[in-house]
Amino acid sequence: MTEKSSTAQQMDHEQITRTLAEITEKSQRLVKDFVSREQSAHHISMDDAMHMSGLFQQLATRIMANPMQLAQAQISFWHDYLALVNQATLRFWGHDPEPVKAPQPGDKRFRHQAWEENPVFDFVKQSYLLAADYIHATVKSAEGLDDKTARKVDFFTRQFVDALSPTNFLATNPEVLEKTLETKGANLLNGLKNLLKDLEAGGGRLRIAMTDHSQFEVGKNLAVSPGKVIYQNDLIQLLQYEPATEKVYKRPLLFVPPWINKYYILDLQQENSLIKFMVEQGHTVFVISWKNPTGEYADKTFEDYMKEGPLAALDAIEQATGERDVNCVGYCLGGTLMGTTLAYMTEKGDDRIKSITYFTAMVDFTMPGELENFIDDEQLRMLEKRMEGQGYLEGHAMASTMSALRANDLIWSFFINNYLKGEDPFPFDLLYWNQDSTNMPAKMHSFYLRNMYQENRLKEPGGIVIDGVPIDLRKITIPACFVSAMEDHIAPWKTVYRGVHLHSGQIKFILGGSGHIAGIINPPHKNKYCYWTSTKTPESPEEWLEGAKRADGSWWPEWNRWLVRRAGAKVPARKPGDGKLKPLMDAPGSYVLEKA
Repeated sequence: MTEKSSTAQQMDHEQITRTLAEITEKSQRLVKDFVSREQSAHHISMDDAMHMSGLFQQLATRIMANPMQLAQAQISFWHDYLALVNQATLRFWGHDPEPVKAPQPGDKRFRHQAWEENPVFDFVKQSYLLAADYIHATVKSAEGLDDKTARKVDFFTRQFVDALSPTNFLATNPEVLEKTLETKGANLLNGLKNLLKDLEAGGGRLRIAMTDHSQFEVGKNLAVSPGKVIYQNDLIQLLQYEPATEKVYKRPLLFVPPWINKYYILDLQQENSLIKFMVEQGHTVFVISWKNPTGEYADKTFEDYMKEGPLAALDAIEQATGERDVNCVGYCLGGTLMGTTLAYMTEKGDDRIKSITYFTAMVDFTMPGELENFIDDEQLRMLEKRMEGQGYLEGHAMASTMSALRANDLIWSFFINNYLKGEDPFPFDLLYWNQDSTNMPAKMHSFYLRNMYQENRLKEPGGIVIDGVPIDLRKITIPACFVSAMEDHIAPWKTVYRGVHLHSGQIKFILGGSGHIAGIINPPHKNKYCYWTSTKTPESPEEWLEGAKRADGSWWPEWNRWLVRRAGAKVPARKPGDGKLKPLMDAPGSYVLEKA
């Protein structure tokens, strides 16, 4: 052994020793913190376990009620499995038979070439896929379950099956094994460090880092469109942006984002900022930045969010610009709030909003997507018990629920990258924003989940009452544009489309490509995805899509053309501070910087 290689080996040993010492120290601290905290959270964990147990007891009872059907499913599985054994044997003998079971085209888990080229890993992959199919088929064939229970059982079964994928284990992931050989196991040590770091960040609960947080800072390279905070109250800061044109449209444009996340999804970086794009089109743009609530906000209601949110913003915009008439956009939960607000304003004779655009927003929750699996009466009671003590739902709890809807993409891919491969996550602005969580006030959140998601009262005339006013969406007569996304798993486009028939004014529906976020944040210069439009709004979404016209690229210019027709004549550009409200601070303000 040369002196140089001996020194290098000694350095390796020293690095490993330091790493192990760091791991040991962190582990001891985390275990101590975890034990003390679990004592207070034990009853909630037991409630969750009992709820899950009850679901699968119902499933087992229904499956065993039809033993013949179960036997047939088992026979079919063993028939396919024997075919797989035969196929694997032929491969070992040098033949190239067709696979018995192949992954779905969009399944990214098995992209490494070894899953195809290596007979052992190919056998492992196909065995898993056959078993997954058998489990799913058995669950779906169970008779006698009501629709909601069946959907919940199917959803949680998929969670379990996804967790057991061979890609999630060191011994059965060829890419991880390859990395382990290359690095002589250093990836596993790095992975353990990453695991402990994420546990520490989550206060003892695993909070998987999806991006390199050190590469982003709000106000530095995110949310940097120039503007000012021109108004604030307990719940909002109102931002007005500097104009980019000499003249602007007479009617200001107000964005009402969801308070379930932070507003700067609309203003990430300059190349994908919808706010920047709309300013450049000649609009005077305002956006609400919501407060990140603590326990003292426990009694804030949905009514408070309406009055201190969009209604307060409308008053402030009039003071800032002298304009009474405004065009509004409600994004996701912000759209649900705006539908409620518009119905309230209609009853009050308040006609300041002249058009409304809904981004991926539901006002009819008949089929609200897979989030409904977390919202039955039993789970809501557990959630309310959880919020009762501290006055709010922690932001990370909601973020974890959202990630579970796309577990392979938003949980397991990062589990493999961070902990098995030992690599740091890639810097990605969307994922940084996604993990910049916000809390939910207890009273408001309970009202929203029960009245909207669980009981679907908003679609019924007078189904909910706000400040003594019965809410009836059918009385909204202003022009409305609904924008949805084909692959949206949070607000399914066919459910968003149902809102079209709850309004009585002129309606436009735009269907974009991709999902809940990428389908909205799709700047024209990238020329990604596509969108569909139609001049008609038939009863069913399927009929609408059949008659819609497809166009390539971003829908932003299409929407802007619709909006411009409702934006009034051009007037000299307005700057923040020109009116009666003087700037309080520079954008992005202080509320957006508050951490959950």
